[in-house]
Amino acid sequence: MTTLMDVKTGRKAVVAGIEGSGALRRRMLDMGIVPGVELEVMRQAPWGGPIQLRLRGYYLAMRRSECAQIAVAERI
Repeated sequence: MTTLMDVKTGRKAVVAGIEGSGALRRRMLDMGIVPGVELEVMRQAPWGGPIQLRLRGYYLAMRRSECAQIAVAERI
């Protein structure tokens, strides 16, 4: 399974699903991270810092642990 953690900077991916449950899953869905949405990885902070994404016309920074729970299909 490819996760959002595996997508390189400047590449796009489509969300295939979100692992886990509870408040974190609900928060991701509320932010617009739903199956079928296209994401672009804009920047990755060094030393395990957050990853900046662009989706649905806005920018979002997420922890790497959260990105590891998002299954994606990478686009060119």
